[in-house]
Amino acid sequence: MKTLLLLVLALCQEPPAERWVYCSFNLWVDKNVDTLEGILRRAAKAGYTHVLVADSKFGKLGDMDARYFRNVERVKKLAAELKLEIVPAVFPVGYSEAILWHDPNLAEALPVRDAPFVVKDGVARIESDVSLPADFANWDWRDKNMELDGGAVRVEDGGGQNARVMKKVKVKPYRQYHVAVKAMTKDFGGEPRVNVLAGGRALVHSHLGVKRAQEWAEHHAVFNSLEHEEVSVYLGAWPAKGGTLAWKDARLEEVGLLNVVRREGAPLEVKGYVEGKDYERVEDPRMGTVPWKGGYEVWHEPPVLRTKLADGTRLSVSYHHVVTIHDGQVMICPSEPKTVELLRDQAKRMHAAWGARAYFMSHDEIRVMNQDKACRKRGLDAGAILADNARACVKMLRDVGAKVYVWSDMFDPHHNARKDYYLVRGDLAGSWEGLDKDVVIAVWYFGKRAESMKWFAERGHRMVMAGYYDGDAAANARGWLEAAKGVKGVEAIMYTTWQSKYADLERFAEVTGK
Repeated sequence: MKTLLLLVLALCQEPPAERWVYCSFNLWVDKNVDTLEGILRRAAKAGYTHVLVADSKFGKLGDMDARYFRNVERVKKLAAELKLEIVPAVFPVGYSEAILWHDPNLAEALPVRDAPFVVKDGVARIESDVSLPADFANWDWRDKNMELDGGAVRVEDGGGQNARVMKKVKVKPYRQYHVAVKAMTKDFGGEPRVNVLAGGRALVHSHLGVKRAQEWAEHHAVFNSLEHEEVSVYLGAWPAKGGTLAWKDARLEEVGLLNVVRREGAPLEVKGYVEGKDYERVEDPRMGTVPWKGGYEVWHEPPVLRTKLADGTRLSVSYHHVVTIHDGQVMICPSEPKTVELLRDQAKRMHAAWGARAYFMSHDEIRVMNQDKACRKRGLDAGAILADNARACVKMLRDVGAKVYVWSDMFDPHHNARKDYYLVRGDLAGSWEGLDKDVVIAVWYFGKRAESMKWFAERGHRMVMAGYYDGDAAANARGWLEAAKGVKGVEAIMYTTWQSKYADLERFAEVTGK
């Protein structure tokens, strides 16, 4: 009888009381605020109650002018008129470019150990001993649909099948490598990629930027070999969808000092020599400054090490460097004291500007961590480092009396809180210990929504279901609502669009309404 009663209650469960909409806009642009006003008026009319507002400018409020803050006031006044609660996003821990605007050297960095440099004409450059065969016939294997074409390899109408060519290469552990290759496409529907695998992990996660149709153009990928002595270099598409993709002129080289980071927690050392005495200070002027402050390139010509040491002098150089994820994502080092200072400064400035009752921590998809000296010297696993940072950030918001929200993925064992996540060293398990039960979790992984919500409910958290994600609004909403039946603490559902698609705003509200 008790089981039957619980089932009836679950089936009759009311929809979440709060409906949210996610809005990411550059509020410095007046026209964007006009667009946002239209969305908020529609949202209020459709029954939404909260707005999660995000803007990369939130990471650099100290550099914003009077116009920006007038627009903030305009949004606040509009929300009050419409009886919508604004919840601003803070703490870009994961997608950290906005906060790295203040100091690009705070980027989490991968170590290079004992790279061989040789001096010639007052300059020391890396000595590379790796390569790729110029003829693709000499690569280890290729998929059947990859055909040799002179010096190139190509796939014509891949038909949704994988189209790859692969070569295994011996490398040195903890060294920095560069892959360059030319690509040509004609009406190609897949995503051409360079991938490098070792020990069951991908070492390259940056997008090449190959267009659907283009003449021959060179593209670049950079990776750190980490602890590995052999890697598998892949060129291809997973899968190939129609059209033509061709590759030629692939090359591999060891590189030195590309996107080199300079701070105490990511030191540079030339064994047996002193910077400023035996060689000039080493810096990469493009690191974290191109195309803007806090922006990082996958590849550019690296800086050289200038010295008056004799020609032929061999140097052993150790340093740390940035790698980018997907389209320029870079993580800030959570173990540097200055990182915590910048986050605290952001919390202070954001509260002065918005005076909100709640803030949303942007800890999300943290893909590089626990690699540089600042992290390693703590002797903690990745989960403990993240928990410590999350705990500190929660306290900053609690100090101003605010309610705290956060994305779920990095604190969810059913999602990203696990071993071998991208280029995170160690296990992210235990990251959730940095969140007390009063932190509200925005659960967003649709594929494991039931398991995730059950997990957080058992820990005593309240939840926001972050739905939609630019797909089928009705089906997505119903999927979340069905999974939430019988789960305690689900207080909201959010229309979450990364592509600024608001056409389904009303439909989503209709499905999720009472």
